Amino acid sequence: MLRHTPASPLLSLPGAVPAEAPDEGVAAHYGDLFREQRALADGSGFVDLSHRGVVTVTGAERLSWLHLLLTQHVSDLAPGHATEALILSAHGHIEHAVYLVDDGETTWMHTEPGSQEALIAYLESMKFFYRVEVADRTDEIAVVHLPAGSITEAPANAVVRETAHGRDLFLPRTDLESFAAAKGPAIGVLALEALRVEAHRPRLGLETDHRTIPHELGWIGTAVHLQKGCYRGQETVARVHNLGKPPRRLVFLHLDGSEVHLPPHGTPVRLASDGEEGRQLGFITTSARHHELGPIALALVKRNVPVDAPLMAGGTAAAQETVVEP
Repeated sequence: MLRHTPASPLLSLPGAVPAEAPDEGVAAHYGDLFREQRALADGSGFVDLSHRGVVTVTGAERLSWLHLLLTQHVSDLAPGHATEALILSAHGHIEHAVYLVDDGETTWMHTEPGSQEALIAYLESMKFFYRVEVADRTDEIAVVHLPAGSITEAPANAVVRETAHGRDLFLPRTDLESFAAAKGPAIGVLALEALRVEAHRPRLGLETDHRTIPHELGWIGTAVHLQKGCYRGQETVARVHNLGKPPRRLVFLHLDGSEVHLPPHGTPVRLASDGEEGRQLGFITTSARHHELGPIALALVKRNVPVDAPLMAGGTAAAQETVVEP
């Protein structure tokens, strides 16, 4: 069972509407979804991600040890350099996605809400004789996201993970309310999710199921380094990359804007020509309402679905854009 952190104190801010799974504990929005999206796209405000799990690894051998476990090349990770990585099963299926940065003494990572205990259990099982210490810091550290282009200064006591999509701050949880008062406006997770879908960026537990491999989602290159040594599941990664194609591929969908309701996660995707009774070829992974593009979604479909074929998500017409080449 996933353990969720207590609800964020920022849910007491005016207009705050609690988010639903998998983002319980923080705000979905604060009363105006499209205004919040526009602000985020313009580099304003911040997103409360204090529900995400926070794990740290310390010890002189932390990077060389993590290098053996993760899909990413981290043995020489420079202080302040952000990266992301996966942990795979022996068969190459994605089990964890971590977003990390090292400050020269500690490797900080955040992961999906409630998944930190399973992640820590795996890391602890792989310690052997390495001089490393793994800790769950979720109860004391909150993650806050500043969008790309933000001129907000990070507090001196925050660890900063900077990427092309913005900065993730590892901030003492006790400072969350004072940070919000000084650095607002607060923006809900639905705005961040809409921009994530627009950017075609996968998320563990939404774009993945129990048999997803990295190639299907475009995680090769960003979270998987193809020139590093062995790690669990590496044989599958190399075999599919060198000899074959993944069985499914991620696509971006423009949904029919006349529909009132967005197709939820898991909605079957079919060829439009086959109608609602046709053979299921995939499923919706995330859908969102975008302030410029209208209703959009990501979906995982069979590799052989024609790239120019009109699709149906449940009863909603959908035009596809290629994310992962067939």
